[in-house]
Amino acid sequence: MVVLFALSLGGAPQLLSKVAAGVLWLAVLLAGLLALDTLFRGDAEDGSLEQWILAPVPLAWLVAVRVLSHWLTTALPLVVATPLLGELLQLPHAQLPVLMASLLLGTPLLSLLGAVVAALTVGMPRSGILLSLLALPLYVPVLVFGAGSVAASAQGLDPVGALLLLAAGLVAALVLAPLAAAAAIRIALN
Repeated sequence: MVVLFALSLGGAPQLLSKVAAGVLWLAVLLAGLLALDTLFRGDAEDGSLEQWILAPVPLAWLVAVRVLSHWLTTALPLVVATPLLGELLQLPHAQLPVLMASLLLGTPLLSLLGAVVAALTVGMPRSGILLSLLALPLYVPVLVFGAGSVAASAQGLDPVGALLLLAAGLVAALVLAPLAAAAAIRIALN
């Protein structure tokens, strides 16, 4: 997506550098959203979720491990590729550390919020569109603060406020999202 976006804008480096952070954030958001439907669906179909409930380990821990694996497979490769993709989009080098920090704080938050929504829709057949409609309003603040921190840095303003809000959201989601997703899985299976 990022390569196609860069090709569609042609050779306008000024325009590319202005939209680079937003494009990278959108790519990460869409990559996570595409894989969100499969987060618990396979386990629900083969009966593994019932075994999760019966396991001696708390269900919230199992959900947290599944969310970690989702983040490692969908978001982390894009975060690692961000410097290369930033070069492709003519991202100024001074904005790269802020973009990396916002992605490292925001992408786990997206995975945690998505896990709650995926757990709510796990019992419904063909719930991909519903999942997207429920997840996108939760993703918008993360996208605003993530891309906003880079925009603030580009304007010479302090991006720390937006990064701290992302960090606060991540801490809250680390505690609450696995518990909420575990409760939603229990409700879906009853």
